Amino acid sequence: MSPTATTRSHKHVLTPWYKQSAVGGPTFVRGEGSWLFDDQGKRYLDLSAGLVSTNLGHGHPAVVKAIQEQAAKICYLPPSLVHDVRSEFAELLSEVSPWSEGARTFFTTGGGEANEDAIKMSRMITGRHKVLAAYRSFHGSAPGAGSLTGEDRRWANEPGLPGIVHFFAPYPYRSPFFTEDPKLETARALEHLEQVITFEGGKNIAALVIEPVVGSNGVIVYPEGYLAGLREITAKHGIVLVFDEVMTGFGRVGDRFAATRFGVTPDMITFAKGSSSAYIPLGGVMVREGLAKHFDDVALMCGHTYAGHPMAMAAGLATVSTLKKEGLFERAREIDPWLEEGLGALKAKHRVIGDVRGVGAFYTIELVKDRDTKEPLVPWYGGDNAPMGKLTGALRNEGVYAFGRYNVLLVTPPLTIKRDELQVGLDGLDRALKVLG
Repeated sequence: MSPTATTRSHKHVLTPWYKQSAVGGPTFVRGEGSWLFDDQGKRYLDLSAGLVSTNLGHGHPAVVKAIQEQAAKICYLPPSLVHDVRSEFAELLSEVSPWSEGARTFFTTGGGEANEDAIKMSRMITGRHKVLAAYRSFHGSAPGAGSLTGEDRRWANEPGLPGIVHFFAPYPYRSPFFTEDPKLETARALEHLEQVITFEGGKNIAALVIEPVVGSNGVIVYPEGYLAGLREITAKHGIVLVFDEVMTGFGRVGDRFAATRFGVTPDMITFAKGSSSAYIPLGGVMVREGLAKHFDDVALMCGHTYAGHPMAMAAGLATVSTLKKEGLFERAREIDPWLEEGLGALKAKHRVIGDVRGVGAFYTIELVKDRDTKEPLVPWYGGDNAPMGKLTGALRNEGVYAFGRYNVLLVTPPLTIKRDELQVGLDGLDRALKVLG
């Protein structure tokens, strides 16, 4: 009898972020639209678009065709050689960027690499060495990007990359600034940041890296005025402002980028995930032209064997072209009220849900032991992930996949999802929540 995929996986695969003894579940073999299928033929509604990444859903024909056609032409080319599709894709990214001056893009294979390269570029441009990043953030897991990360997935990297300084950003549901007033939260958060800059020395700080909407740490939408305040402070001190749009980019929040949705323009945007609908690994750093031209006469000391890989370029060009052509940059604005209404109804029914929040097709539920005290279901950092594993396991039994950790579950469906499909996911979540009492 041949071994099962699960047996092989336990014996030969190291699965990220898990105790290996806890890895299991169905074996997935196919995806189509908003659905995943296992080897027994059971289908699962993909309620989190993979890892907030398959923005076009699974198997979009335009992207599949582009990958197939590129494979028939050339599958690899060194990044130092000019490639037709790479050039066209970079031009399209400049077109959809938030900068009227345009942008140039340095390509990577993922978001963590992109954040590390954004740091390196910022240090080269400014001649400074310190970098600011928020607590309760995720920017990647490799030693450099992991040092930027402001939560417990950073700890295994420590002591980490020198010069990284963390600060507190707003979190209205659990304010670190002792207020329930959004305006006061913003004012105190910006004052706190100014104090950090004072003590670190603005002339020493190369960049500030931030998710314009917090991702896997709880989909925290910052109060009005906070991102604009960041822009003002960083500009005053000559600090490069980097938006990590690995999750928020390419339609997730109802616009091309969070930068365009919120009308705040950074100096660089790092991206990955939705840029190729995750069909092929792809990431990059978009740099506004005013900064990118620094490297016209100074060597760009960044490079990866797979930077601008032809297969990834084909996937990226087809994905972003499709998002633009089919009006999917804005589609999340239609999905937003579906999620707000559906998840709001679940909150009214299940007291284990303490908060529902989000923007566009980027929502979360935060789980609590006590709604009145806001005591979390488990401690956020270094806590027990077993309750979330219990919930996601129950969801799979209901034919739904969703991504969650500790006490937040991300509800971030493909931008192509139909309302009746989304309702399947919400109904499954309704039933699965019963396992938490």
